[in-house]
Amino acid sequence: MQQELRELYQQVILDHNKAPRNFRKIENATNYAEGHNPLCGDNVTIYLDIDENNVIKDISFQGSGCAISKASASLMTSMLKGKTVEEAEKLFHKFHDLVTDKLGDNISLDEFGKLAVFAGVKEFPARVKCASLAWHTLMNALHGKAESVSTE
Repeated sequence: MQQELRELYQQVILDHNKAPRNFRKIENATNYAEGHNPLCGDNVTIYLDIDENNVIKDISFQGSGCAISKASASLMTSMLKGKTVEEAEKLFHKFHDLVTDKLGDNISLDEFGKLAVFAGVKEFPARVKCASLAWHTLMNALHGKAESVSTE
């Protein structure tokens, strides 16, 4: 990983960990789901307010976890507000491919925006679960699945 990307990674992760965006419960959420990473103890609940046109009017999270887990949930909620459910699902798959190294070395990180900071996570397999917990929980929330998500 390039030094510049490492510095960006640290700045963005630390900023979102210290001051997570959308860290609250949405009263009367249309959808929500819980997730747990038993490996490190991360817990997250994702709340959604989806309108009749399948647009995510509001999204938030609560929980506790490591810096990567919290920053991932914070960035995810910041990026998905105003998107459709279909756009959210596409971004989930794109993010998952990024952190699990399915894209290989020939990727353009520019298309990921701030999510590019998670490109380095693929070098630390145990951290992939931390980064992806909120995203897997999002998918359950989008599809109204009641069972808790586990990364194990």
